Amino acid sequence: MSQFFHLHPDTPQLRLLKQAAQIIQRGGVVVYPTDSGYALACHLGDKNAHERILRIRQISGDHHFTLMCKDLSELSLFAKVDNKAFRLIKNNTPGAYTFILRGTKDVPRRFLNEKKKTIGLRIPENRIALALLEELGEPLMSTSLLLPGQQFAEADPEDMRLQLEKQVDLIMHGGVIAEAPTTVVDLSEDQPVIVREGVGDCSPFL
Repeated sequence: MSQFFHLHPDTPQLRLLKQAAQIIQRGGVVVYPTDSGYALACHLGDKNAHERILRIRQISGDHHFTLMCKDLSELSLFAKVDNKAFRLIKNNTPGAYTFILRGTKDVPRRFLNEKKKTIGLRIPENRIALALLEELGEPLMSTSLLLPGQQFAEADPEDMRLQLEKQVDLIMHGGVIAEAPTTVVDLSEDQPVIVREGVGDCSPFL
């Protein structure tokens, strides 16, 4: 049976954030809010938790996860970023973007694109997500909460509770949040490439 935390969307309770971070550090799988909708997440280094998320979503091991970072200092630790890419990211974060970058040796191989050795990274705007990352002190491995057979990610934590309370360790309720896909920008080569147009403005990368 999962725990269910009600968090204030603007001033999330520190006590609950500390408990959530401990659950993640112990190998738990959590549902948490982001500015692009709710997501499933686990500790970067926990293979068992990663495999649980694959089973929940019924996806294969080559699915691209996103590394959620609290700021640019974390991003540069896990990705190889040249000066041009760094400026573009700095000018457009936090925000509704996922950046594809070449991963460093600190990213477990199972999360890297097999051919290009790339990883998706994000710096979210959602205050609960940022506060959780701050409390955790390291990035989260994350993927949208898109359940098998559904076209859209879940928006209402009460519905998530009915479907997932026996499959995850914690659901963090931060209000009803409709899916709002990020704009995905590949910065792994010399020129930016828009992989997916989402909420984020594409013009800075054209």
